[in-house]
Amino acid sequence: MNLNAAKFGFGAGLLLLSFLSTVPLHAQTAGTTLSGVITDASSKGVPNAKISIKNVATSQLTETKTDPAGHYNVQNLTAGDYELSVSAEGFSTNVAKVTISTGAEQTMNLMLGGVLSLGDLGYSPAQTQGSAQDQARLDKRSHMLKIHQRIGLIATAPIVASVITGTFAGGKRTSSTDRYLHLALGSAAGDLYFISAYYAIRAPRIPGTETRGPIRLHKALAWIHGPGMILTPILGAIAFDQKSRGEKVHGIASAHAAVAIVTASAYGASILAVSFKF
Repeated sequence: MNLNAAKFGFGAGLLLLSFLSTVPLHAQTAGTTLSGVITDASSKGVPNAKISIKNVATSQLTETKTDPAGHYNVQNLTAGDYELSVSAEGFSTNVAKVTISTGAEQTMNLMLGGVLSLGDLGYSPAQTQGSAQDQARLDKRSHMLKIHQRIGLIATAPIVASVITGTFAGGKRTSSTDRYLHLALGSAAGDLYFISAYYAIRAPRIPGTETRGPIRLHKALAWIHGPGMILTPILGAIAFDQKSRGEKVHGIASAHAAVAIVTASAYGASILAVSFKF
């Protein structure tokens, strides 16, 4: 009996020792929980804020997001130094250092500030107002030049059609459908051209910008097709009256066709100049 009792006591002791040896091992392997709340300047929780926790020693990264109330919870962190980064849309990023110790749960609350303004960077109200005015000027110029471009492209159709129908408008009859069609197309081309030119001329200038490359050529050609679009209808009107009276086109009116072709060619070249990159 004494032998059996001794054996029983020895076995129980081994079992107890085995159980006790597992307790500190579990405590060593269990990680620490880091939690807290992310708020804005008014102490209101920031939902869906991105939480990034990087172990400084191993560079291991753990990420999570805050709940609708701004709370976050990251589990199983080993002891060590960490870098906690918090970011959210509409806020500047906040970065903090935190040291995780083995054992009890730790808390780290952070506040997110608003996105930096020009005033925060040292610009005076007058300077920021000037920047807003410059941006408004740039937006207006961009808008007007887009209209100039679109109407200018539309104008190419009646310009080309007017040149083509001009070859049939010099018949022997004093009045013909061809001449009136040519007149109508020329009038439409002129109206669209000058509307397009208005938006280009009235577009606000941006100080300090330089004209270069294809844009320079585009503007240079305007000195050809611009006067041409003024002179062509004047010569055309003279020629139209001469033909309507049964006369042969003569005098300065005889240059109408040549001026129209040169004008149309310069206009087409100006469009091509800004349509392709050289």
